[in-house]
Amino acid sequence: VQLVESGGGLVQAGGSLRLSCTSSGNIFSINVMGWYRLAPGKQRELVATISNGGRNRNYADSVKGRFTISGANASNAMFLQMSSLKPEDTAMYYCTAGTFQRGSPKFDYWGPGTQVTVSS
Repeated sequence: VQLVESGGGLVQAGGSLRLSCTSSGNIFSINVMGWYRLAPGKQRELVATISNGGRNRNYADSVKGRFTISGANASNAMFLQMSSLKPEDTAMYYCTAGTFQRGSPKFDYWGPGTQVTVSS
């Protein structure tokens, strides 16, 4: 499975961005996808996940009510709509995909990342 992100960029605080993740290869082997982010000096954070054909969506507390994950069902694209962006959302965002193992997602595939920078 190959993943490629797009849509990152520079935006002012309060603005919006939409990240896209395009997948190819044996996508039928995966049943959960998500977005991670990594900011300098911070731990990697799982921002959102989507599974069960899009029916199950989970978010980190830090982005609830502001970010929406979608896609990843019959299509090979997944999206992360980010609104009301804050400077602390500045990070490299990574698309990831994998499978559930013993009830928890195990992410085996990663994209190269897309940079999101929010100015104050």
